[in-house]
Amino acid sequence: MIRAAIFDLDNTLTDFGKLKNEAIRSALLAMQEAGLDLHPQLAFDRIMNFYSEQGWENQKVLDHFIIEQCGYLDYKFLAAGIVGYRQGREAALAPYQYVHPTLIKLLRSGLRLGVVSDAPSREAWLRLVQLNFHHLFDAVVTFDDTGERKPHPAPFQKILEKLNVRPQEAIMVGDWAERDMLGAKRIGMTTVFARYGDLFSTSESGADYEIDRFDQLCEIIQKCNEGEQ
Repeated sequence: MIRAAIFDLDNTLTDFGKLKNEAIRSALLAMQEAGLDLHPQLAFDRIMNFYSEQGWENQKVLDHFIIEQCGYLDYKFLAAGIVGYRQGREAALAPYQYVHPTLIKLLRSGLRLGVVSDAPSREAWLRLVQLNFHHLFDAVVTFDDTGERKPHPAPFQKILEKLNVRPQEAIMVGDWAERDMLGAKRIGMTTVFARYGDLFSTSESGADYEIDRFDQLCEIIQKCNEGEQ
């Protein structure tokens, strides 16, 4: 019997790739308007490389970029970039289609809901609060809660503990096969691959189920529970 549904956050509940792209372009425009001489596309590619090398939650990427451009950290450009980034991020952050009504439907059916994310606590909660999702989840586990990233078992074990369910009573929904699906399956959870959020053109997810739309999850949970009656 599935008693809990657990979700990755970025590219499962919300389009993190779109958010990051829009936030970076907004930051670059703001710095350019503040007087920083840059080529928008080359600068965008350089910042994306910084994130790829240093981690997508790195808070010093704009600092590194400005130092590379100017030879020192110009705080006028940094302030403009931070404000532009935040404005772009807030404008772009939105749930995928069907996410909100499906979460409400799952709650009304009696399921406990959780989030397990590799993001730092501050960033994960900022996104959840801006989405107005923070009231919907019974438990949230981030990188700061365990010091481990998926597929390590610790984040999955922590969320199960917080939700007070056994692995076989939980279903894990995520977009990253090597982290979300592998980690959850190793400890005995049912897995659902969110193909709509896949950034890696994954051919074989290794998941028990796959979905192209978020609302397809309801049918899967119903099928799992009916099969155990």
